[in-house]
Amino acid sequence: MIQFIRPTKNIGKVHGANDINHVVNVPENVEAILAKACYDCHSNNTNYPWYTNIQPFGWWIQHHVDEGIEELNFSEFKTYKLKRQRHKLHECEEMIEEDEMPLNSYLWIHSEAKLTKEEKQALITWVHESMHALPAGND
Repeated sequence: MIQFIRPTKNIGKVHGANDINHVVNVPENVEAILAKACYDCHSNNTNYPWYTNIQPFGWWIQHHVDEGIEELNFSEFKTYKLKRQRHKLHECEEMIEEDEMPLNSYLWIHSEAKLTKEEKQALITWVHESMHALPAGND
């Protein structure tokens, strides 16, 4: 019976009117890193593997996706107030430096999402540049 109760999937556009590209510059190399390691849980579009159609795995994965989107959604970044944008970028830097993102549970199945030392440094550099590119103010 549980196979008939399916979670609502996060299937939409990564890049729309409110994505982070409309707030700060996202170079191609950074976009590629975000796409491979972040967007499944932090955008408006998740690529679902076949096993998400088997419950309760699908529920568990959708719960992770929902939590990720609630915490940070690159597709809706422009809707955040300036203070929150700064805070989220700062959190990105911390999570990358402390190897907290991507989650280990995500990396078990998506080994291609593991960040190399160079990719981590590219993201951290981009975050620093992005924080400085944001307008002054606190709203």
